[in-house]
Amino acid sequence: MIQADPIDRLLKAALISDDDFTETLNHILKTDLRISVRELSERSGIAQSTLYKILTGKRSPTLPTLRAIANAVRSFSQPSGEAFIGLIAARYVLESIQERTVTIDGQPIRVREYPVHTFEDTLIAAVRAEREGALAVVCAPIASSTIEHLVRIPVTTIIPKDSVQRAIETAARKAWM
Repeated sequence: MIQADPIDRLLKAALISDDDFTETLNHILKTDLRISVRELSERSGIAQSTLYKILTGKRSPTLPTLRAIANAVRSFSQPSGEAFIGLIAARYVLESIQERTVTIDGQPIRVREYPVHTFEDTLIAAVRAEREGALAVVCAPIASSTIEHLVRIPVTTIIPKDSVQRAIETAARKAWM
């Protein structure tokens, strides 16, 4: 079943009740966008503590807060149009990455993270990265051969943990060939 646009779902839920809004926002963050509260906070300009209170039902969002959340969700759900490499990995691997933008052969390339927990999440993240316009995907070796059958963009593996930066550079170079 095709789900409605995240913004439509979020605003409909806000009109129904605070509980529906909280449940829908949690679902959008965890399932649709796969972003953290920290990322939503950075993009929306709303303090993480405020977002946690809203997400746990301890606070109702004000109209300006609702607008900021909707705009941030919109920005995450729409492709940016800028070049990026999709990095698919478990959250702990993503937290070890320091560079979110890399310069490869003089070109700045953004690294967009796709945190995953299961093999199925990994496959979905790869297809999502391609749909969002990724130049290439970097992932674990166990998933790369399957992902290569699902997407039409280059796939590079992370081997070992310290080579994530090198894998991103290799993916970018493959994308330009």
